[in-house]
Amino acid sequence: MPELAEVEFFRKRWDQAARGHRIVRVLTHDGKKLLHGLDLAVFRRALTGAKLESSEARAKQMLFRFTGDAWLGIHLGMSGELTVAPAAHTPGKHDHLVLVTGKHALVFTDPRMFGRVLFHRGESPPAWWSKIAPALESAEFSADAVATFLRRRARAPIKAVLLMQERFPGVGNWMADEILWRAAIHPARPAGSLKQSEVRTLWRECRGVARRALATIAGEGDYLPPDLNAHIPKSWLFWHRWEDGGLCPKTKTPLRRAWIGGRTTCWSPARQKLR
Repeated sequence: MPELAEVEFFRKRWDQAARGHRIVRVLTHDGKKLLHGLDLAVFRRALTGAKLESSEARAKQMLFRFTGDAWLGIHLGMSGELTVAPAAHTPGKHDHLVLVTGKHALVFTDPRMFGRVLFHRGESPPAWWSKIAPALESAEFSADAVATFLRRRARAPIKAVLLMQERFPGVGNWMADEILWRAAIHPARPAGSLKQSEVRTLWRECRGVARRALATIAGEGDYLPPDLNAHIPKSWLFWHRWEDGGLCPKTKTPLRRAWIGGRTTCWSPARQKLR
């Protein structure tokens, strides 16, 4: 499932191709569940002739603002992807939304259809965007806020808590494992068992992993890597977590995998002790 940095990668892909360009045609796969709730006639009229003014990624969602106070939201779900194709692109079976400019076709593809397309008209951002929790890199994401959140979910395994979007927006399975591995915290530990020093370490690693993931996966400035994982260092758990017989990059001892917090989880027993 796309997470924080992957979402930013795809946002930049559309933004860099279409910023300032006029949409000349809007193609949709009508009747598909990821378009449910939209008045597609109004949707197509609003975007046809509009120009992309700006875009932003938060958590696992993207927002594209067009002229005419048109706001397009995209949630990638489990298998969604944004690509850029030639303007003459013919939509495939899984291409549920295509925005055509004079130069490109902006394509939203989602084979499993767990994603969603959202739309809003108005001067202010829509509620479905404004209600997203503060970003991990923001001042609002404080160590005290994390500690309070953990206390309220004291019995839940910390891995499950890290996946709760109302406090850790954009964190998914691989990021949660990466954060806990770096913080040397076992994923099955109850959230309420963490000491104050461990909570602060967890908070620091949440911010650090988010920052490094955005820099390496999504690229910095106008630079866009050739693929999602092109510049992730081999020292990250990311590269070893699904290898059979994979070794911890820090201790060089075997990693373990198990179902924890509702997700397949990887950790280093030598580094992440279960107390």
